[in-house]
Amino acid sequence: MCDKRLWVIFCFAVVITGVLSWRLFCLQVLEGGAWRAQAQGQQNFFERTQGDRGDIYLNSINGAPVLVATNKKVYHAYISPRELAGEDKESLVFSFSEVLGVEDELIKERIEKNSAFEILKKNLSSEEVEKVKEIPGIHLQRDVVRNYPEGSLASHIIGFVGGEGSGQYGVEQFYESKISGRMGIREGLKSGWGFFITHDSTQKGEDVFLTIDYNIQHFTERALEEAVKRVNAVGGSVLVGDPNTGEILAIANYPDFDPNNYSNVYDSDFSVFRNKAIQETFEPGSVFKPITMVAALDKGVVKPDDEFYDSGERRIHGRVIRNYDRRSYGTVTMTEILERSINTGIVYVKDQAGNDVFLEYLQKFGLFEKTDIDLHGEVHSSNKSFLEGHDINYATASYGQGIETNMAQLFKAFAVLANGGTLVDPHVIRKEDQGDYELPRKRVISPMAATLVTEMMVSTIEHGFGSTAKIPGYHIAGKTGTAQVTWSKLGLPGKGYSDRTVQAFIGYAPAFDPQFVILVKLDQPQTRSAEVSAAPVFKEIAEYILEYKKIPHDYDSSDK
Repeated sequence: MCDKRLWVIFCFAVVITGVLSWRLFCLQVLEGGAWRAQAQGQQNFFERTQGDRGDIYLNSINGAPVLVATNKKVYHAYISPRELAGEDKESLVFSFSEVLGVEDELIKERIEKNSAFEILKKNLSSEEVEKVKEIPGIHLQRDVVRNYPEGSLASHIIGFVGGEGSGQYGVEQFYESKISGRMGIREGLKSGWGFFITHDSTQKGEDVFLTIDYNIQHFTERALEEAVKRVNAVGGSVLVGDPNTGEILAIANYPDFDPNNYSNVYDSDFSVFRNKAIQETFEPGSVFKPITMVAALDKGVVKPDDEFYDSGERRIHGRVIRNYDRRSYGTVTMTEILERSINTGIVYVKDQAGNDVFLEYLQKFGLFEKTDIDLHGEVHSSNKSFLEGHDINYATASYGQGIETNMAQLFKAFAVLANGGTLVDPHVIRKEDQGDYELPRKRVISPMAATLVTEMMVSTIEHGFGSTAKIPGYHIAGKTGTAQVTWSKLGLPGKGYSDRTVQAFIGYAPAFDPQFVILVKLDQPQTRSAEVSAAPVFKEIAEYILEYKKIPHDYDSSDK
């Protein structure tokens, strides 16, 4: 009897074992592929996403790049109200509030919602992240945001990344296709130990290295801010560039902004984000006179020592042109016309060349077209009224009134005077990173004409209205300019010109071996002329650069 029972149990065990073995064979062999696919579907996740943006660096004198735009991992605290249904809401509110420092009312409002995801606090500190990990009911969401380690430094050059993840303004927008990360697939696999093994086919965007010098940019911004406050201007801009290469070394605008907190800017028309060096045109005033002079010098219709008699006014078809302060200078040379910034004299110079020649040279200098600087949003004036061809328009344009440029255009024009007569292309990204073939430069004026106008501009600093820009031991070539602003430009009712001014100074040094051009523009300063507002700013920045780059003196100041 016992043997019979054992035999039954044995047979039953054999049958069960056989059934289980067959079932396991079916699951693992015959149906294994399907079950593996189902398991992978539960354990794997696939996400189509974009790679991180490339970093942006400024230059420095020792060649070490300075990071100014990068990506930063941040954590946000969130809850799932549906997950918390049935929990003690009061105790949850108390613990969440204590950890995050968030108001009780906000937490109550979020917990009561019928949703699966509610943010409690963004951008947690490292201490808050560790605390959250210990509190049941709160979860962490990791995010990558654009970070600007230097704050507002070079903000108008760099721009920022908007909420939708694309570049806005400056380099961030102009080089969006270069900087933005490449799309790809991120794959995650949860192992038996709870870890995630990921595969990432996304690609980080390219890093961008700028010609902007970190130290020059920093100093220029500080000098501009102090100057704007000193002369009670509504704002101002400075552009510093190398006339031999077209590299931009600094662009400063005041007021500026912090791209880390761009959404905190309360400005109805977002004007604070505009890079006024390239996104705003202005009438340059007397800084334009060297351009008129060099056209006549290049044509050979005047020489520096030629004389002109100034009666204080000049009539053109019933219109009267007068000098600053309505002064009369009598017999003066061409050099003295620049030294004393004589309006009637520069009109005479323009007349010696003729309107057609004057227009031809302005076109050669590129003053009617964009510079195509590699920053987003460059604007230029069509100068429609000037191009109507009336004699009075040509006359006023000769001294920078009734004609508009942006600052990059003026830099490009004066780089021609400084480098011996050829055009350069202003740019902020290093040419070696662009991989562009360097085309032969276009010659605009002869080296002789460039030298002559430089000598005249040096004399202007030594003996004329630009004396506040003098730097002992260096020859400085420069010119002041004070231009009235039209009522329409101010957005105010009225025709013609207001009593408000733009005061500017442009110069280069050392004059006969220029290493930089500096253009300073101050908007509506409470001073009489650029000699006391803009020229001292040029001097301060120029002195810094000469020392910073260790540029040797070009004469012994003790001999003068």
